[in-house]
Amino acid sequence: MSQPPAHRIVQRVDAEDRYEIVVDGRRAGLTAYRDRGGRRVFFHTEIDDAFAGQGLATELVQGALADVRESGKRIVPVCTYVAKFLERHDEFADITDPVTPDVLRWLKEQLR
Repeated sequence: MSQPPAHRIVQRVDAEDRYEIVVDGRRAGLTAYRDRGGRRVFFHTEIDDAFAGQGLATELVQGALADVRESGKRIVPVCTYVAKFLERHDEFADITDPVTPDVLRWLKEQLR
């Protein structure tokens, strides 16, 4: 007997500077960011091992980037997963900025 589909939601958690994907009430993963003016700099994405292989990272990043678009901000993909996602999904190309040495220096300072 198959189980019913899990309830999934992507939510922005401003107090933690991240988006989370929640599956049946349990946080399954996150993508972390820092805001720099009108840019949302994504630097880390992870999915809990218990939820691996379910496509949750794609769903999480898709939801996060859609929220960035709605908020009027731009995307800077320092996180390699977000960068690879953007290579495959050009619908966000118009709001994506390149990762520059200046952004990397700024982010390093932010994460201290």
